[in-house]
Amino acid sequence: MRDLRFAADAMLGKLAKWLRIAGYDTAYWKDIDDASLVRLARAEDRFILTRDTALARRLVSGTFLFIKDDTPIKQFMQAANELGLDVYGKKIFSVCTLCNAPLEETDRESVKGLVPEYTFAVNELFKRCGSCGRVYWHGTHRERVLKRLKDSGIVVR
Repeated sequence: MRDLRFAADAMLGKLAKWLRIAGYDTAYWKDIDDASLVRLARAEDRFILTRDTALARRLVSGTFLFIKDDTPIKQFMQAANELGLDVYGKKIFSVCTLCNAPLEETDRESVKGLVPEYTFAVNELFKRCGSCGRVYWHGTHRERVLKRLKDSGIVVR
């Protein structure tokens, strides 16, 4: 299956973040109306994720997934299972969780003063978002995310 690109409706901000963590290009607009969501998804060849029953009734089968659960990790599990999403270790944390842009490895010195001193002292590898500038590193958050995925039955390859 080709690598899907997603458009998440306004009710699915946390699911969008989980998909981004897993490395999936997931557009999300907090205040978007249904017509604009559909238009942008079509223009960018994105698969729509929605919890809006009225919107789901208007969409063509095969272009969207109706998300049933309220819990973000269960929403992620549904999307992963129903759409056959792969979660690869090398792909995890490759997309900015804030703005959806790809992350780029950056040299350590370029983030000095942008991350806490302790973080700078104990980490060698950093990634940075080329769009919003946010800096990422392998910390305890990464391990908690991987454990949460594993505990939820998501296989990380």
